[in-house]
Amino acid sequence: MGQETERSNDAELEGVLDAGAVLAAIRDEPGGDYAERVIPQSVILSVNLSEVATVLVRNGMPFPVASQVLTSLGMQVVPFDAELALRAASLFPIGKPLGLSLGDRACLALALHRGSPVFTTERRWAELQLPIKVEVIR
Repeated sequence: MGQETERSNDAELEGVLDAGAVLAAIRDEPGGDYAERVIPQSVILSVNLSEVATVLVRNGMPFPVASQVLTSLGMQVVPFDAELALRAASLFPIGKPLGLSLGDRACLALALHRGSPVFTTERRWAELQLPIKVEVIR
């Protein structure tokens, strides 16, 4: 656990999505095909959804189009509440050496809260010693 793993089979496609995984699917990047398979059964934290929308808009996609693209994916969005905010803060000591952002720690906090795997493009997350599976999609 807490290490990069082999690709899960279809029975293990439920988990928490980070922004990079969703962007890989939208942009047809490496790992995007796998992300497309996990998106329908997985959840994304509201903070990470905002990250994805921000990147799309920053790269020239009009906001209404970005919003429509994200809505069309049908992802369940989980609110970033006080419990998750505090759990994300608790990850700061182990995340600082790897340069984890608030968005990274928030995503991991949700995965820990749910006891679910996390789907990410961030290879450095595999170095974390956490009691969840880190599925690096590329």
